[in-house]
Amino acid sequence: MLVLIRGAGDLATGIALRLHRARIPLMMTDLPHPTAIRRTVAFSEAIVHGETRVEGVTARRAETVEEARRILAGGAIPVLPDPEGHCRTLLKPEAVVDAILAKRNLGTRITDAPVVIGVGPGFTAGVDCHAVVETMRGHTLGRVIYEGAALPNTGVPGLIGGFSGERVLRAPAEGVFHPLLAIGDQVREGEVAATVEGVPMTCTLTGVLRGILAEGTLVHKGMKAGDIDPRCKAEHCCTASDKALAVGGGVLEALLALGDFGKETDVWRKTK
Repeated sequence: MLVLIRGAGDLATGIALRLHRARIPLMMTDLPHPTAIRRTVAFSEAIVHGETRVEGVTARRAETVEEARRILAGGAIPVLPDPEGHCRTLLKPEAVVDAILAKRNLGTRITDAPVVIGVGPGFTAGVDCHAVVETMRGHTLGRVIYEGAALPNTGVPGLIGGFSGERVLRAPAEGVFHPLLAIGDQVREGEVAATVEGVPMTCTLTGVLRGILAEGTLVHKGMKAGDIDPRCKAEHCCTASDKALAVGGGVLEALLALGDFGKETDVWRKTK
C-alpha cells in the first residue's frame, strides 16, 4: 500500500510519523516555498534544505516520481514540491490523505484513490472523501468520522497551558518577513520577535518560541507567523505535538479500517 499525503507541515508530519512507524509506505507533497510555522517538526523543510529529520525519521526532497520511489526504497520519506498533487496520476496511490489544513477542500476528490481521507474542516465523508479525521482540540480530537463532516473552524486556536489565541503571532504588515528570534528561544511578552517592512511583530505572552516563519517569507497582514508555547519547555520544539500524533492515530485507524492490507487483515475483519 502506498499513501500520498498532501501537505507536509507539522500536523501532516505527525501523520507521516505514525504511518512510517507502522511500516506503511508514504510520500508527501507541499509548496515549493513552504510556510510551515513549526519548521523544526515539519517534513516540508526537506523541500527547503534537501533533507530534514524529525524524531529520527529522515525526509528528502524529490524532484520526480522516479526519484521519490528511490528515496522511499532507501528508507526515507520523499517530499515533492507539488502543491496540486499532480504526481498522484503517476503514483496511483492506494490512499490519499489531504492534510493541507486549508480549512476548506482545495481540490481533493473521493475518486482520487481507493481510500481518501480528509483532515480537519472542509471535508465531508461520503461526499469528497471516505473518512474525515477531527483536528479540533478537545474530546473529539483524532476521532474518525465516516459519515458527515469535522467540526467547523472557529478561528480560535486550542488551549495550551491555559492560553488560546494569545499563543499565535501574526504578521503586522504585508511584505517580507524578517525573524529576530529563533525557534526554541525563551521570550517575554512585548519582546520583538520579527519585523515586516520595519513594522515589529511583538510577543503576546511569555514562553518558548515554538514556531516562526523563515527569513524572507512573503506574508500578508494578519497571516499566522509565529507560535509561543507558555509551558516553557524548549524540548517540545523538536518533537511532534500531542495534537499531531492524535490526528496521525486517527488517519492510521481510517487506513486500517478502509484499506486493503492483505489476507491477515481480511481474516481479522471476519472475526469481528
